[in-house]
Amino acid sequence: MSDTIEQKCLSKGVKLTEQRRIIAKVMSESSDHPNVDELYNRVSKIDSKISIATVYRTVKLFEETGILTKHEFKGGKARYEELHEGHHDHLIDVKTGEIIEFVDEEIERLQKKVAEKYGYNLVDHKLELYGVKKKPQ
Repeated sequence: MSDTIEQKCLSKGVKLTEQRRIIAKVMSESSDHPNVDELYNRVSKIDSKISIATVYRTVKLFEETGILTKHEFKGGKARYEELHEGHHDHLIDVKTGEIIEFVDEEIERLQKKVAEKYGYNLVDHKLELYGVKKKPQ
């Protein structure tokens, strides 16, 4: 099992105040990719004294120390997720904002093939697909 955000903070020497601990716990328990406003709403249900400025500062700190990663999907606010070792791509529903994480071996192979075609070794990539759900027929 992977470390929680709290454990990652401790291993990276990030001081965990009580407020940061709550923000880390809420982020660890998030199954989606919350933006700062969504994170603030969840955190303030636990501790109403935590300000949105504290959430912004904490998210920025976690991003700078490699604990969270920031996604700037087009047409929306920046969203955050825990930084995992495993690579995945994203499919974003443009109507609901739902984000689906996926890994497709065929796409991975094709991307390497394209890079090689132009004389490159692929070192990293980011794939974002945008769509709307099909209506059932």
